[in-house]
Amino acid sequence: MVRVLGINGSPRKYGNTIKLLLVALKAAEKLGAETELVHLYDYDIKPCLGCLCDKQTACGYPCVIDDDMKILYDKILDSNAVIISTPIYWFAPSGVVKNFIDRLTALENMIYIDGKSWAEGKVAGVIACGNDSGCIQVVANLYATLVSMGFAIPPWALAYFNTRGDVLKDDSILLDAAN
Repeated sequence: MVRVLGINGSPRKYGNTIKLLLVALKAAEKLGAETELVHLYDYDIKPCLGCLCDKQTACGYPCVIDDDMKILYDKILDSNAVIISTPIYWFAPSGVVKNFIDRLTALENMIYIDGKSWAEGKVAGVIACGNDSGCIQVVANLYATLVSMGFAIPPWALAYFNTRGDVLKDDSILLDAAN
């Protein structure tokens, strides 16, 4: 069975960011996928130390940092697809999403240790919500990073909402999230 991991990068468990993520997860379930939702703000995710700056093979899985990212690594490794949903803060993803993405380097960098990025072959999608024009910038940045790590990005694997109001009232955005 296909497993899809939904990652909520917002501190709000009721806002537009998670609403779109839930639409995406429900669409995956309708196609037969098993889904799981995690709220990054419920986990202690420390910033990356940049171990690979000292030596390319110094960064790998498991990461040397002792925090909750170890739980999230296991969830990612057990999943076929990951959907990252983030609010926009000053033209960037939330800080916890940035820490999460940086820490995925431990999986990607395995290519230098055992010949394969542990993200390779997994599918990724991105959802961004904010009241500014940073949505496209954040989606583009996250996609460039995820592709560089080995994730596959399918067509239509993005949704963004850059106005105020209830996202559930915008049918075109809901369709984007479901795709």
